[in-house]
Amino acid sequence: MKPFPHSYNVNVEARPQTEDTISAKGLTSLASAAPAEFGGPGNLWSPETLLVGAVADCFILTFKAIAAIARFNWHEIHCDGSGVVDRAEGGVRFTRILLHVRLTVPAGTDKERAQVLLKKAEKGCLIAKSLRFSPELFYEVLTTEEVPHSLAS
Repeated sequence: MKPFPHSYNVNVEARPQTEDTISAKGLTSLASAAPAEFGGPGNLWSPETLLVGAVADCFILTFKAIAAIARFNWHEIHCDGSGVVDRAEGGVRFTRILLHVRLTVPAGTDKERAQVLLKKAEKGCLIAKSLRFSPELFYEVLTTEEVPHSLAS
């Protein structure tokens, strides 16, 4: 890891009646627009979906790093994120983000240890720690024997 502070630079360009283009050096550009809830087309990434995606992705990346350090073997992790935007404290903002996580581990794995690592990832997620509130984490740990075959592949 590089020493702190880290700096992240992005560029957003748009013209009237077009979607925004979000770009950063060395990365694939993304098209963005307001979500349908704010009068946008609803078929592109929006700042709202990007924020919820950033929290969910950060959680998973944090879990992967913690699991690697702990030498914890796991099979698959899936995270469904949902965010709630509402009026609060004089304005409109995110008031909740919920993460529903399903971790699949090899048969015979200590599920309590898996839960401890998931909780560490929750506390360590940089993006979540940067919000005005803490996302709510709901999780289940399943062994590969407990996962329906359609999910395990």
